[in-house]
Amino acid sequence: MKRFVLIFILLSACMMGFAQGCLDPVLSQEMNRRSDDERIEVVVLMKAQYDRSQLSRRADFIPTKAERRAFVVNELKAFAEASQHDLKRTLAEMESHGLVSSVRSLWSANTLYFEATKTALLDLSERTDIETISLNTQHQWIPEGETPKPASATREITQNITQVNADKVWELGYTGAGVLVSVVDSGVNYNHLDLADHLWDGGEEFPHHGYDIVNDDNDPMDDKGHGTHCAGTVLGDGTAGSLTGMAPEATLMCVKSIKADGFGGAVNIAGGMEWSVEHGCDLISMSLGMVNAGIADKEILRRTCESILDAGIIALVCAGNEGAFQFYAPIPNNVRVPASCPPPYLDPDQMANPGPLSCVVAVGAVNYNDAAADFTSQGPVTWQDTEFGDYAYNPGIGLIRPDVCAPGVGIKSLDYENTSGYTNMDGTSQATPCVAGIVALMLQKNPELTPAEICRILEETSVKLTPTKSNVTGVGRVDALAAVNAVPAWDGVKETALNANLFPNPTRDNFTIQCEGMKQVEIYSIDGRLVQSLSVNGSECLIEGLDCGIYMVRIETDEGSVVRKMVKM
Repeated sequence: MKRFVLIFILLSACMMGFAQGCLDPVLSQEMNRRSDDERIEVVVLMKAQYDRSQLSRRADFIPTKAERRAFVVNELKAFAEASQHDLKRTLAEMESHGLVSSVRSLWSANTLYFEATKTALLDLSERTDIETISLNTQHQWIPEGETPKPASATREITQNITQVNADKVWELGYTGAGVLVSVVDSGVNYNHLDLADHLWDGGEEFPHHGYDIVNDDNDPMDDKGHGTHCAGTVLGDGTAGSLTGMAPEATLMCVKSIKADGFGGAVNIAGGMEWSVEHGCDLISMSLGMVNAGIADKEILRRTCESILDAGIIALVCAGNEGAFQFYAPIPNNVRVPASCPPPYLDPDQMANPGPLSCVVAVGAVNYNDAAADFTSQGPVTWQDTEFGDYAYNPGIGLIRPDVCAPGVGIKSLDYENTSGYTNMDGTSQATPCVAGIVALMLQKNPELTPAEICRILEETSVKLTPTKSNVTGVGRVDALAAVNAVPAWDGVKETALNANLFPNPTRDNFTIQCEGMKQVEIYSIDGRLVQSLSVNGSECLIEGLDCGIYMVRIETDEGSVVRKMVKM
C-alpha cells in the first residue's frame, strides 16, 4: 500500500508539471502546454551579481563621465562573460543537438536569452549558477490611449515648449547642441525634415543612425509612429513648420526595441538601453513600460537600470496611463516597469523609506493648466516581492512615483508616415521626452552632471503642485529655465587648468585644501545632495559630523570651479 501511495505521489507530481529547480512557475505552466520538440523563448538570470558598492567605489575615482562609462561597461561585460562561461559551453553543446537556438547575452543584467526545448530546460533547471529561468513574456509596452490625431504644419513653437519655458533657455544659448539623446522606442522615421540634419553618425556600421534590437539589424525605422512622435518632442527643430523639440539642436540616436504592434519582451528593452550606453549616448528617453509585470521581468529591468546608473547615464521613463484603471492595475502596481525602478536621487520625502538607486526618473503627465492628467499612473510602488526586497509598502510608504511631471495632453509632434507631417497625442509618453529634452539643455551647460545631480535639480526647480512629493505628479511640473539656471556652469578648460589638492585624503576629522583664490567650498554626498557649505576663511575644512564614505568637494575660485573626491574614514 505504501509503495502504491509513493508511486501515485510521483505520478501526480509529474502531471502537475515542471515546477522544479530554478524554473519560474509561469514557465512551468507554459512547458505543460508545449510539445516535446517545440522551443520556448526563455530568459536566464544568473545568480552571480557584481558588488555594486565595490563597483561604485572604484568608478568614483575616475575623473570624467566618459571614462567612468567605459570602465563600468567593460567591468560588467567581463563579469558577465566570466559568470556565464560554463553555461554558454553547455548551451553551445545543446545547440549542436538542436535543443537550443538564438542565444544572446546581456551584460547589464547578467542575463541570457535563448529558445530551448523542454528537455533542455529541465536539464538546465538543475544548475546551481542560475537564479531563475523564466518565460520571455511578450507585453504591450506602449500605454493605451496614445492614438495619433492629425495636426497642421503651422509656423509655431508648440505650447508644451512655452509651458516649461524651454524657449527662454534657448535665449541663453542652450539648445542641446553636442548632447546625444537615445530614444528607445518603436524606432524613428529618421527621414523626417525636423530630425534629418541632427542625427547620430554611426558610420558604415550603423548608417541609419541607430539599431533595431527587435530584428537585430541596423535599420531602426519606425513602423508604428510612437517613437517618431517622442523623438520630435525631444529635438524636433521645426524645419517642416512647427518647432516641437525642447532641445532642437541635440543629436538623436534611434533605437527600436518594440514591434510594430507595440509588443516586446523585457530583454529587448534592456538590450536597447545597454546598446545605447555602449555607443555613447548622454541620456536615454524611453516612453515605454510594462503593466502588471512578472517578477522575472521586473528583476531584469531593475538590474539593467542599476547598471546604467553605475555607468553614469540617466534615463527618463514614462509612468504609464493606467491612473484611471485601478481595477486592472491597482496600486502598488499602477506605475509601469521600469518607471517603477528607483531614481538616482532620493527626495527628502522618500527618506522615511529609503533604498538603493537606479538611473530612472519617472515622469507623469499634466495638462496645459498644470492639473494632473486623468490617465497618469499613480504610485507608490514596491520591490519587496522581488530579489531586491526594498521599498516596503503597507506597512511602509513604498517608493514614491513619479518624480516629476510634464505636459502630456494634446501634444503636437512629428508624424512618422511622411517626412513633413505632425500629429497630436496624449500620454505620459509625451511628457517623458519633454523632460529628456530639458535634461539635454542641462547637459549642454554642464556635460559632467551626474544622474543624481540632474534628478535633484529637476525636482528642486519644478513648479510645486503639492506641498510634498506626490504619487500623482511627483515634486511638480518641470521648469526648463529654472533647471538650467540652477546647473553650475562648467568650463572644461578652466576646470582642468585649476590646481587643487586635498590632504590628508582619506581623512577622519578634517582636511586641508591647497588651491589659490578659494571663495567657497561645498561638499556633496555621492548621490548629489549638498551636505556642507563653507565660506573659506582659511584652508582647513572640519568634517567631524559627516558619515564615513565618499564625498565630492566643489571648490569655487576666482578662475572657476574644480571638483575633487574626498574619502571620510
